[in-house]
Amino acid sequence: MTHIRRTGVMTGVAALLLTATACSGLGRSTVGMLSFRAHDSPIEVSYSNTSVRGCQSIGLPHGAAHVENNTLVDVVLYRTEDCRKGDREDGTYVATSLSDVTAPASLPWRSFRVIH
Repeated sequence: MTHIRRTGVMTGVAALLLTATACSGLGRSTVGMLSFRAHDSPIEVSYSNTSVRGCQSIGLPHGAAHVENNTLVDVVLYRTEDCRKGDREDGTYVATSLSDVTAPASLPWRSFRVIH
């Protein structure tokens, strides 16, 4: 590979990485899929490119018992519909590329907030 071509490739890769980092740093939306499912239900609700600002409601009538975070950001799940902390808990932290399941006797998650 010639020196000029190598420099061009490296410049292109650097620009691409800078763009991806800048978009992530601005915190406008998530990258990837965040999926929720109710307890013992085949119905799944998935979100992609979700805003990272504010509280997001989980679009399941009875809340979610299963979550898969396949985004590039971490999320906190709440049992209230407006991301308020409960009496005995602050929320459930789910890191990127992880999943979580509620205990059968616990309340479902109703909302989430993206950590950016």
